[in-house]
Amino acid sequence: MRKLVYYIATTLDGFIAGPDGADPTGPDGFWPLPADYIRHIADHYPETLPAPARAALSVTAEGTRFDTVLEGRRSYEIGLKAGIADAFPHLRHLVFSRTLTESPAPAVELVATDPAGTVRELKRQEGKDIWLLGGAELAGSLYREIDRLILKVGSLTLGTGIPLFSRTAAFDPRAWKLTEHTVLDSGAAFLTYDRPADPDPGT
Repeated sequence: MRKLVYYIATTLDGFIAGPDGADPTGPDGFWPLPADYIRHIADHYPETLPAPARAALSVTAEGTRFDTVLEGRRSYEIGLKAGIADAFPHLRHLVFSRTLTESPAPAVELVATDPAGTVRELKRQEGKDIWLLGGAELAGSLYREIDRLILKVGSLTLGTGIPLFSRTAAFDPRAWKLTEHTVLDSGAAFLTYDRPADPDPGT
């Protein structure tokens, strides 16, 4: 079965953006983008690069991990404000919103129904894994559906900001198993955690 993978950049203190929610990698952003960090993503997660970055880096690889990307309205609107209506034309692109009534790009699918129900249906379909891009509100609503975390941990702290999961996420402590890790010379770490299988209720 396909997995829902929360692949996201986070600071050491667990924030994915500043308090204003703006793109931390944008022109006024604070996120470090050293060459080895960009190269690692291009080599191992090429499908997660937005189309302009793929073009700039001459990345044409299809990628082997994801064929679908999910994001919430606020995350999607960051790209819209930059003039990018579909940052991932090489993936099936779903945006969860109850306020957007018309998609700004023909290939971007708007979903106004329950995110968890939608993800469960997607998991039953054939294909590669499903990439949960964010933001925190959507991640919070899908907390119980996430099968894998891939954290791009930057070597910085913010003090405050937008957390990995919104404060509305259910209190549901979970243990995760570290299954892969890469630490770059620049200080960033790529950490993969899998959720252990739920125990068989019959045992």
